[in-house]
Amino acid sequence: MLKYLGFLLLLIVIISGGYYLVTYMQDAQAEPQKITEGRMETKGTSIDYFENIHGYYAEPVDAGDYPGVIMIHEWWGLNEHMKTQADELASHGYRVLAVDLFGSVATTADQARTQVAGLDQARALENLKAAERYLRSKGATRIASLGWCFGGGQALQLSIVPGERLDATVIYYGTPLVTEEEKLKGINWPVLGIFGDVDQAIPTTTVEEFKGALTKLNIRNDIRIYPGVGHAFANPSNAGFAPQETADAWATTLAFLEENLKS
Repeated sequence: MLKYLGFLLLLIVIISGGYYLVTYMQDAQAEPQKITEGRMETKGTSIDYFENIHGYYAEPVDAGDYPGVIMIHEWWGLNEHMKTQADELASHGYRVLAVDLFGSVATTADQARTQVAGLDQARALENLKAAERYLRSKGATRIASLGWCFGGGQALQLSIVPGERLDATVIYYGTPLVTEEEKLKGINWPVLGIFGDVDQAIPTTTVEEFKGALTKLNIRNDIRIYPGVGHAFANPSNAGFAPQETADAWATTLAFLEENLKS
């Protein structure tokens, strides 16, 4: 009898505990947090920032003094992946403008090559300068350029415009990679470079030349060459996507931006 009563009491406790656990989980789900694991709730929208060109602008929902980032797409154009990247970066406390340098989105490599081949570089730089002005109009006093592949090359191209005033540059395997000291000498802010050592488009010798030129010019730089990965290793849609190296590169990027835009 005592054994029966003990078992019945244990069953009641288990059922009650389960009820309160489910109730607690339902309450927690009913009130989502604005900040989760250091990330902020963001809002993003399509905006007209240069003539008839529309970019994607993302920022934290809560008002604040946030630095800006000009985000530049790969040769595919301003696709959904880039918009997701803009949202992700904005969630760490940035005003992000993902620009559009093509006005179209490629779905094949041939289409992407055609977009790059048809680029008007002078107009592209005007586009990027307009993006910078837009971010400053939103209150960003410190600004970085950030891009992948084609966009990494454009992030560097903006940085070497005579008289340009940025606070940081981030290049993910950017092409073309400028190595001439005469062209790089105008940069007076830190540069982060992310590369792969089996990148067929950018040999490690060229990366070392780039690093050497920056160092000789006393431009503070952090050049990372990840072993065993190739071009576009940080793009999840790429066959050579390297998740571990991508995570490390992104953590490095966030720390670099934190130090140079927020400190």
